[in-house]
Amino acid sequence: MPSTQPLRRTTTEGETQTGDAVQTQKPWNVIVWNDPVTPMTVVVVIFRKIFGYSNNKCTQLMLAVHNEGRALVWSGNRERAESYCVKLQVAGLQCTIEQDN
Repeated sequence: MPSTQPLRRTTTEGETQTGDAVQTQKPWNVIVWNDPVTPMTVVVVIFRKIFGYSNNKCTQLMLAVHNEGRALVWSGNRERAESYCVKLQVAGLQCTIEQDN
């Protein structure tokens, strides 16, 4: 998520110029991995409970996990990604976080 911080420059006359410099940080992705144990319907319920996504979005994410072996289920700041990952692990899912490329 980009954050904007003012950029201050001092000219040779001693004046200070301010402008906006955009500093972007790469988001952190929460990845859920397929496992042979957890039923697909349970995965949908877990996604709905933790993220509050619609039933359709939860089903799409679950199918991506099932068919592709993994799915990116959330992206944003590191602290929240870590929190979501812990919640998913407590619920019995295998997940990791990784910084976006």
